[in-house]
Amino acid sequence: MTPEEIHKIVTRQREYFTSGATLPVDNRVDALRRLKAAIQKHENDIAIALKKDLGKSRSEGYMCEIGMVLSELSFMIKHVRSYAREKRAITPLAQYVSRSYVKPSPRGVILIMSPWNYPFMLTLDPLVDAIAAGNTAVVKPSAYSPYTSEIVQTILSECFAPDYVAVITGGRAENSCLLNECFDYIFFTGSQAVGKEVMRHAAENLTPVTLELGGKSPVIVDKTAKLNITARRIVFGKFLNCGQTCVAPDYIYCDESIRDDLIKALIRETKRQFGADALANNDYGKIINQKHFDRISRLIDPEKKVYGGKMDPENLRIGPTILSDVTWDDPVMQEEIFGPIVPVLTFSDIEDALQEINAHPHPLAFYLFTQDKKTVKHVTETCAFGGGCINDTIIHLATTNMGFGGTGASGMGAYHGKVGFDTFSHHKSIVDKKTWLDLPMRYQPYTKLYDNLVRMFLK
Repeated sequence: MTPEEIHKIVTRQREYFTSGATLPVDNRVDALRRLKAAIQKHENDIAIALKKDLGKSRSEGYMCEIGMVLSELSFMIKHVRSYAREKRAITPLAQYVSRSYVKPSPRGVILIMSPWNYPFMLTLDPLVDAIAAGNTAVVKPSAYSPYTSEIVQTILSECFAPDYVAVITGGRAENSCLLNECFDYIFFTGSQAVGKEVMRHAAENLTPVTLELGGKSPVIVDKTAKLNITARRIVFGKFLNCGQTCVAPDYIYCDESIRDDLIKALIRETKRQFGADALANNDYGKIINQKHFDRISRLIDPEKKVYGGKMDPENLRIGPTILSDVTWDDPVMQEEIFGPIVPVLTFSDIEDALQEINAHPHPLAFYLFTQDKKTVKHVTETCAFGGGCINDTIIHLATTNMGFGGTGASGMGAYHGKVGFDTFSHHKSIVDKKTWLDLPMRYQPYTKLYDNLVRMFLK
């Protein structure tokens, strides 16, 4: 798509937004219902696209993508009227007689840029929140997941005119054109490197942003952890989508006294979930492209491999892999893995582990396996991270009742549910001052009496 075509779409969306067509809550609810019906209609097509792009099984595709979007839609349809209402606020006595309230208002024309690893959910979830808040949206799905991008375009074009919601496909050229446009808000999910570019372009127009990035999300396992259930939940979270998950456990940091038992439990659980040969399992996915496959392959150190490492280059598949005796100097610890490799590091004192983690950029997720409540309190207070779980992985993002987002290098801002509605809204603080009474103390000429009254009110 040419820069002129993209500019025309953004201009027409701004005109549509300015017309006020997105403001009535009934219109927003109708739009959400149309989107939900279209997703249900195309559920099979979405599943096929996810299988082609990432090798996802139907079960995983529904659980982690389609079902997540339907859940967000159902939640927003139910709650958007409440969220869109004015909220009364307490008025200070000094402003007597007045009515104070906060009025949620849509931001305007939104740009949503989504990644390839969860190409349906991470495109549609923020769109649901943006529509619920009363915005128009330009959606830019990833070029690396073309089949899912195609079905997203089909669904959204069935539901909305491009003046309301438009899909722009393509690659870097289209991304650059979009970032040169002036939007009212940019929502980006992807890598830290691209996130920096998004923020740099947004700064040119003072455009606010939400950045959902990533990082090396740790799993701490102390000696009180129940190893069988710990291994089961780590294996699930790590190898889901072949590790291509922004909140996947990136590495395990365990007490040295339980390392060998934990590794045995991880191997046993990996075989139980995926079979002795995961590459023979049709429900086990694939790596997105050759470049990513080659990068992940280079991170596997044969001398430190204790399980797995089997590869199918022709079909871009890498089996679940566990590494032991890993140190912070190893290549696998120098970048976010984003693949099916589990490095295992050890500590003798958990305080040393926490210091090491805190010395690195803040992760998007943090996972702690322990039965000690004091450890839970201490770790969650002293470590900075976007969100996380105690004695589980991944599931903290699968709720509409809490926001999901990063901090520091792992991102800024959050969404899902009410938090998502607020992200795409500007909350106007308004005071409605009555005219039948006017306190004189704020006006000149100032007097001692008025000064005393001001001091009485403002202390």
